[in-house]
Amino acid sequence: MISVKVDHEDPTLLHEQVAGAIRRAIADGEATPGERLPPAIDLAAVLGVNRNTVLRALRLLRDEGLLEFRRGRGITVVGSPERGAVVTQVKELLRLARQHGYPRDELIRLIESQS
Repeated sequence: MISVKVDHEDPTLLHEQVAGAIRRAIADGEATPGERLPPAIDLAAVLGVNRNTVLRALRLLRDEGLLEFRRGRGITVVGSPERGAVVTQVKELLRLARQHGYPRDELIRLIESQS
């Protein structure tokens, strides 16, 4: 099992602490692409937090492109912190483009013109 710890005295939200610890485990090679993580209920028991706190952290990492959820197969590491950072930046770019009225196809053309 990956070593994940939370500090209940730290003002950082618990789900962010859990996500950060898993993110660090992936960066350190403790959890590698293709590896399955323990079930959320097991992580919650080890950490002494609610299962929903762990699930919230795992969903955050899924949205960053680091984890994949598969029914019947559990949660698998699929990305690296670098990929997660890129996914986060892409989401920010999409948000900014929508805010300024750029449609998807025009945004794609802009990106392609920069490569």
